[in-house]
Amino acid sequence: MKEADRNTKKVVEMGNLRELEDIFGKMVSFDEIERKIYSHDVGIPPKIFKKVIGGVADAVVKPESVEQLKKLVKFSKKYKVPLVPRGKSTSGYGGVLPVKGGIVVDFTAMNRILEIDEEQKIVRVQPGVVWKNLDEELKKRGLTLRLYPTSYPSSTVGGWLAQGGAGIGSYEYGWFRENVVSAKVLLPNGEIREFSGDDLGLVSDAEGTTGFIIEVTLKVKEYEKEEVVGFTFDSVEDLQRFLELLAEEDVPAWSVSFINPEGAVLKSIVPPKLHHGHPVEEVPKLPEKFIVILAYPEGRGIESKLDEIAKRANGERLQQDLAEHEWESRFKPMKIKRLGPSLVPAEAVIPVDKLAEFYREFAREAKKHKFMLEGFAVKGKEIVLLGFIPHDERRGDYKYAYALSLAFTKIAERVGGRPYSTGLYMAHKAEKVLGKERFEKLKSFKDKIDPEKIFNPGKVVDPSFAASLIKIAENFAFIDKMAKPVEYGERIGEKSSGKLPEFVEWYAYACAQCGYCVDDCTEYDAKKWESTSPRGKYYFLKLYAEGEVELNQQMVDKFLLCTTCEKCNVNCQLDMPVLETWEYMRDFLIGKKGFMTFPPFEIMAASLDNNLNIWAGYRKNRADWLYKDEKLLEEVKPHLKDDVPVAYFAGCTASFVEQDIAKAAVLLLSRAGVDFQYLGTDEGCCGIPMLVAGKWEHFEKIMKHNINEMKKRGIKTVITSCPACWLSWHHYYKEFAKKLGIDYDIEVKHYTEVIAEKIKKGECEIPELPEEMKKVTVTFHDSCHIGRAGGIYEPPRELIKALGVKFVEMEHNRENGLCCGSVLTRIGEPRPTSNYLGGKRIKEAVDAGADVLLALCPCCQFQLRVASKENGYNIPVKDLAAFAAGICGVEFQDPTDYCLEMWGTFDAMIALMKPENMAELMIALLPQMIDAMPESMKAMMRVAKKVPGMLDAMKPMMPKMFPMLMPKIMPKVMPDMLKEVEKRVPMPPHMKEQMPDLMPKVMENLMPKMLPEVIPRIMPAMIEYIKNNDF
Repeated sequence: MKEADRNTKKVVEMGNLRELEDIFGKMVSFDEIERKIYSHDVGIPPKIFKKVIGGVADAVVKPESVEQLKKLVKFSKKYKVPLVPRGKSTSGYGGVLPVKGGIVVDFTAMNRILEIDEEQKIVRVQPGVVWKNLDEELKKRGLTLRLYPTSYPSSTVGGWLAQGGAGIGSYEYGWFRENVVSAKVLLPNGEIREFSGDDLGLVSDAEGTTGFIIEVTLKVKEYEKEEVVGFTFDSVEDLQRFLELLAEEDVPAWSVSFINPEGAVLKSIVPPKLHHGHPVEEVPKLPEKFIVILAYPEGRGIESKLDEIAKRANGERLQQDLAEHEWESRFKPMKIKRLGPSLVPAEAVIPVDKLAEFYREFAREAKKHKFMLEGFAVKGKEIVLLGFIPHDERRGDYKYAYALSLAFTKIAERVGGRPYSTGLYMAHKAEKVLGKERFEKLKSFKDKIDPEKIFNPGKVVDPSFAASLIKIAENFAFIDKMAKPVEYGERIGEKSSGKLPEFVEWYAYACAQCGYCVDDCTEYDAKKWESTSPRGKYYFLKLYAEGEVELNQQMVDKFLLCTTCEKCNVNCQLDMPVLETWEYMRDFLIGKKGFMTFPPFEIMAASLDNNLNIWAGYRKNRADWLYKDEKLLEEVKPHLKDDVPVAYFAGCTASFVEQDIAKAAVLLLSRAGVDFQYLGTDEGCCGIPMLVAGKWEHFEKIMKHNINEMKKRGIKTVITSCPACWLSWHHYYKEFAKKLGIDYDIEVKHYTEVIAEKIKKGECEIPELPEEMKKVTVTFHDSCHIGRAGGIYEPPRELIKALGVKFVEMEHNRENGLCCGSVLTRIGEPRPTSNYLGGKRIKEAVDAGADVLLALCPCCQFQLRVASKENGYNIPVKDLAAFAAGICGVEFQDPTDYCLEMWGTFDAMIALMKPENMAELMIALLPQMIDAMPESMKAMMRVAKKVPGMLDAMKPMMPKMFPMLMPKIMPKVMPDMLKEVEKRVPMPPHMKEQMPDLMPKVMENLMPKMLPEVIPRIMPAMIEYIKNNDF
């Protein structure tokens, strides 16, 4: 049994599993994968070291209140279970590692801003507040942060106070603790005490060893626009001279940072940011020099003084666009990790006047290895140095390269510096980090307040075996010379384990684990556990590649539940193609590894095979929305032509469910004078549901069909209404066609792009806004598949503006718009996940003061309508084209009622296809199933019921026998199964008619994968049936 499993078994045997669930409800996890994800930080120690220090959490809890924390402290003292506090885990010192097991306490749910005092310029917050979020709220009131860490997009206020440190803004404001007014702390004895002044030294840098930080009050400042300038220097001596002159002349800069020449080279060769596989930005080439970036409030007027000082130090001005680019990139210090795919990190604090000496000595030590050195000046007296050496943790010599981090610290100490922090790895140097007096005071307080060492054991003043190993290893730092450098750049496929697609595995190792992707991840927002976030998934994949965990259906479902919103691509510090990784994983997990996709996708696939659509509608009825609307057809007909290279593509949902979308789109196109073709019943689903379902063979089949139908008609431009259809034609068809050797030269446009352009040219007249509409306020939902995926933000807004209606933006819009959760959460986990996400978006529309929520996407509209009802809102959701058509005098039937009716069908079908409900269905069919079994099987069961204990002995055999029996049983049972399905699922006539064709295909694909979960649920009923019935 593994150590972690022994710990968990011990916890459960002690009877505390139920107690933790009573305290935290769903916000406690004992899941093995979750526990491992919460048992690491951004550091990457050598594998041999990781094996020695071990440590996996026995449980993870996410407190939401101080009361829960108080109960947890009582619990831990009762059972002597260690408590390990965790903010966002953005440090690499091991401070959040549960080296002795116990409970990891994730503070991210305690994230409220409690008070902003604008007059005193102080703010009081809970510990889990993220710096970026706090700053955004402050700026609404004309305030901003005095200083912040480079991990600003993800790290927390409580985490920085517990870790200690300096960062951006420290040139003026010093160390973070110097800007803290007070901190409330829950002590190990259950007391809540407020620390301020010198007593903050018992909390700051203590990493939760003396108690849980539950509130922080800190100083902020008035917001002023920043000026940014940059300078370059040829030598480190000139750089040092410049920094010394800044301090001597008391220049009022706010932030002063620099990088070394090799760092500039490494930053210049980082791969560019990709969007759907194509570069979307050019990586600027930085001069191979020491580069200093200074920022200060624009009113200070120090630019000429800086020029003068730089000139005295032999410096030159950095090109302004490069200076601004570097400033904008200040939150991406680990971007060069893509060149590794690992980094050997190093940090230290040195006096300013020792910079050149330190640099020269470390450069000699690093020698063969390129490294990036980033420095932050602190009040002109000290420099915080961050070193990053690209390497590859999968290589045998990584352990030697890692010794460079120890050499870095030793050199810093030799020149009068010290380690930056303590944590787990540098706990033996706590006295040097803190100073002797503060160290002794902190140790005395720790011994008094936590004699049992329950709070974060093995850290800071309580060195563990890990610190002892580091202390020994410091004497062998010279072994770094045995490490060879890596070839700097992405080397996808190199050192691959063979267990994952090479593309996926490279990025699993390249991921910086910085957490920038976590809070904004749509799936994480709803689920709240890191295994659902990009960071968590990448770490899981890394563990899988190393044989530490296995794939299971629960984890597969988390990959499938990703909504493809692309927020991860926007936020990734390394600009990695995160979404593209998950796309590969869908095919890998479902198509290659044979795991189960979400069951409703199997119905969609069967419908697609039969009728080219996912809604189980008849193919013959696909074009009814147009050809059976005589009035619409009469207006559109003059523009429906067979000889133009333009086609309108309606998509499934607009053809069968929300028909106002397609109707209004062709009306607007016609009134704008656009001629087009329409495929009618030859149009198929765009295929994107099959793509995200992992059923890529179905996607390729329908893609080929659609491309062929367009080619037959000579189409060069496709106009869509649906953003997902737009994305398919714009990106996926192009990429898959290239892969499959299919010629593809079709351009795609969204109808709003076409109409907006016509309006600009005066070729589309919009009538005056009706009087009753002048009182209506609308807002607009940016659909992910055309917003972040396509950058089409303004054309819809230009159309809304042309309508003349009052328009307000929601808090999150354009690139920052919230994902509504459709389609994947709606069919994968309707409650609570999908309802939460849809309800959150609806609430933003209500809070913005909108009377109507406009959207483009049929699936978004479907989701928002359902979520609106299930969350108790009554704001109408309208298609933008239909809304515009109404202003133009043409009203189409609102599809809301039909959407909700169809959702009732799908909701019941989704529920039916859960293992527990499929088991209940099969129990109802037991007489028919047993009757359909081969006679030899029935004979064996007759004998078994007569022999005591034999039926029970059959139970272990059934999981193996059922998959072999089902193909023979299912055709005979299917008529009765369909009757049972009809009892449980309300269906429209056209769907009910198709069930005899659809259901066999669904069961054929679904049952082999679902049976392992179903069989244990039906066995007790089956044994009872055999005992009590003749057959």
